[in-house]
Amino acid sequence: MSSASRSRVPTPPFREVLDSSDIARALTRIAHEILERNKGSAGVILLGIPTRGVPLATRIAAVMAGVEGVEIATGSLDITMYRDDLRLHPARALEPTDIPTGGIDDATVVLVDDVLFSGRTIRAALDALNDVGRPAAVQLAVLVDRGHRQLPIRADFVGKNLPTSLSETVQVRLREYDDKDAVMISISDASGSR
Repeated sequence: MSSASRSRVPTPPFREVLDSSDIARALTRIAHEILERNKGSAGVILLGIPTRGVPLATRIAAVMAGVEGVEIATGSLDITMYRDDLRLHPARALEPTDIPTGGIDDATVVLVDDVLFSGRTIRAALDALNDVGRPAAVQLAVLVDRGHRQLPIRADFVGKNLPTSLSETVQVRLREYDDKDAVMISISDASGSR
């Protein structure tokens, strides 16, 4: 292992709760559940919420495409300017919003994110979605649901329910950004709103 790789490996107080094979199984299950609920992939669009929701959406779409034998429409939805905590944090860089050709009108949009926590990120995503078009339905897929909701938002598809305390932090590491797939939990005094 190189020193660069070693420096990215978390050390205590981090604990790995999902490894790469656990994540792959969870995403495969989510893909099949999306297909089952929607009776196939016709009219389904997956939109990842940057940053880690985007590669998760791409991976789920790849599993769905393998089952259905057709390409699954995917894209990304930046929520930065729709967050309700903009005044509390320093300026953030805008991420790309990439809507598939044909738009989202009358489609079933599946929002994909890494961690569902307070629900505020998803509320912002719903607001951002309204500015893009009018889908027939919106569903939510998350890799991890850690609880502690502050808004009445529930995921339709969950890879792993992970009960946590507010002092714990959940980190999703994906090979597209971190050279490794893992879900880590750490003890921390800070509690962010996701």
